[in-house]
Amino acid sequence: MIKTKKMNEVSFEKSVKELNSLGEMIKTYQDEKQIVINDFDGERKKFSGGKISKTTLASSAKKSNNELIKLDKKIRETIQKSVSMGQQIKNLVTNQSPKMIRVGVLGKRKAVKRKVAPKKVVKRKVVKKKVVQKKAVKKK
Repeated sequence: MIKTKKMNEVSFEKSVKELNSLGEMIKTYQDEKQIVINDFDGERKKFSGGKISKTTLASSAKKSNNELIKLDKKIRETIQKSVSMGQQIKNLVTNQSPKMIRVGVLGKRKAVKRKVAPKKVVKRKVVKKKVVQKKAVKKK
């Protein structure tokens, strides 16, 4: 007897939850980045108001830039993880494509493999541009 494919629901749910948590982590990192930017704007306003010195602002800028670089790195890493998790989910779902099953008059069942036509490669012709030469104009 032929059995139909069944999805591993536990694995699918686990993958979807992990993808969702990765999306929340990206949002959290973006919020942290906005906080760092807002803090530096506050420091800049203090400098323009004369409350802090230029060297203090410079050290604050260096500290903020380092923090922004770290957050950007974390965001990129999390995006890469979410892309690979999305690919895993896609593979899990596409593996569920149905098999062709035929039932005969005698009650026998058989699975028939679907024939896939090979893709044809079409070569594109390169169009050559005509070179137009300009006529030389004599100066008087």
